[in-house]
Amino acid sequence: MKPSHWILLVFLIITLLLTWSLREILIQIFAAIIIAMALCSLTGRIKSLLSIPRILALFLSISSILIISIVALFIIVPQFTNELQLLIIELPSAAKEILSFCYEKINEISILIDRNYGSSLLGNSLVEELTLPIPEGSTIANGVTDSISKIVGLAGNVGIGIVQLIFVLSVSLMITVQPISYREVFILLIPSFYRRRTRSILLICGEALTSWMFGVLISSTFVAFIAGIGLYLLGVKLVIANALIAGFLNIIPNVGPTISTIFPMSIAFLDSPWKALAVLILYIIIQNLESYVITPSIMHKQVKLLPGLAITAQFIFTIIFGPIGLLLALPLAIVIQVLLKEIVINDILERKENLLIN
Repeated sequence: MKPSHWILLVFLIITLLLTWSLREILIQIFAAIIIAMALCSLTGRIKSLLSIPRILALFLSISSILIISIVALFIIVPQFTNELQLLIIELPSAAKEILSFCYEKINEISILIDRNYGSSLLGNSLVEELTLPIPEGSTIANGVTDSISKIVGLAGNVGIGIVQLIFVLSVSLMITVQPISYREVFILLIPSFYRRRTRSILLICGEALTSWMFGVLISSTFVAFIAGIGLYLLGVKLVIANALIAGFLNIIPNVGPTISTIFPMSIAFLDSPWKALAVLILYIIIQNLESYVITPSIMHKQVKLLPGLAITAQFIFTIIFGPIGLLLALPLAIVIQVLLKEIVINDILERKENLLIN
């Protein structure tokens, strides 16, 4: 290898190591860009609708978000917090009830086997393998409390989380004020012959992310609203907490909807196993409506991701970035897919193929 190649290789290794060491900051900057794009989209819509200067439209956008946040803080958040605390308190009782139900059904199956086939090794082994002493409520409560503590611990120290949130919001606000300036600073790092193409690729990424954000907002609102109505009609307790959890976890594809089903089913099981089954059917219907009716109608311009690729992206980015990687897995995958399509396929592979044909 030539000396220049060695220098390039060393530079590439150093860049990769530096990127890996700064991965937490980079994912926070990406989150700030997502928020900034949402603010820019809202600002652009207000500007075109009211025909006012951009700075005034930005002021109206931020003001409206602050007003909505304050209203939610004083009206929705207290009720949600109270119901969430009750939900955590009810989970041990629900867990004990579910275990009791399962053991009861196992015993019924064992008795049925003994009645039809006599005392058999199959029936005895089934009971021995599947039945265990039902833990006391305090033991279950301690287990659930420990599990919840571990889940909360994934977010890290509260103080550090607040600092990171302030950092993300500050960066997003600065980008929103001067988005073109920040874009041009980034483009200056690109070789001059590829800068015009880079601008068009960034616009494509922006359109894909904007479509994703708009679609997620509408679909999550739909899921929360329909889940709240359905749980209320079924008579399930803690409607607001479960509905908001369903709407929030809808942001995380595949994993989120599955997790959101556990909480209302556990609470409904305290009343009746059939009510828990009705909750499961309700959530299946909601997710099918969201997947096959709502999402295709409002996100038809979004970059399409295969389910396998989405799950793979969630797994990889969660390992690399932690919980925030799971939350941002889909937008990260969308950006990477756009970059691969536009740069690797269109600009490299297809261009080489055209040169060979000509």
